[in-house]
Amino acid sequence: MIFNLSKTKSIANTFISELRDIEIQKDSMRFRKNLERVGEFFAYEISKTLPYKIKEVTTPLGISNCEVLESQPVLATILRAGLPLQQGLLNIFDQADCCFISAYRKVKKSGDFVIQMDYVSTPDLDGRVLIMADPMLATGQSMVMCCKELINRYKPSALHIVAAIASTEGVAYVRAHLPKATLWLGAIDEEMTSKSYIVPGLGDAGDLAYGEKI
Repeated sequence: MIFNLSKTKSIANTFISELRDIEIQKDSMRFRKNLERVGEFFAYEISKTLPYKIKEVTTPLGISNCEVLESQPVLATILRAGLPLQQGLLNIFDQADCCFISAYRKVKKSGDFVIQMDYVSTPDLDGRVLIMADPMLATGQSMVMCCKELINRYKPSALHIVAAIASTEGVAYVRAHLPKATLWLGAIDEEMTSKSYIVPGLGDAGDLAYGEKI
């Protein structure tokens, strides 16, 4: 399943438009906040798909039978750009465990790149819902590599992938290699540059959130 936010009318599309806006991007705190807001929106939408149970809650005047989550998901992200998006998910799933993966593009002299993964910190994922967040889904290679690393180690009950902006190529790559995953996307853009940046996209999410890297 693919949920494309741009196909629905909601205030969340305003946050996406501000993430793209070259003038608003000059305020890194606002950029991070908008990624966080997008994460909160998707957490709410994903929550509709999760299993619930009835819990008796004692109020000052009696007992109320309330529906609550059976269990919290695990929130994973790819450092560093994914941190604000993951924080938005964590604001809603506020008792969730978290997983962190370090992965980046290692550029060769030819200009081509490979995905380098250096670090994984994760709880036990067996039988749990896994939500992987990364602002940009460009080629889809880093997303697939990171998800497969976790799936090869554990057996999560479900996989959800959250991205603010995706490319059509990236979506196709993820669907081909992770056919059971559900994708939650802010927008899908048609083009990429020769260096695999999404067009129109929004630029480098990590740099915009935390400053340019060397």
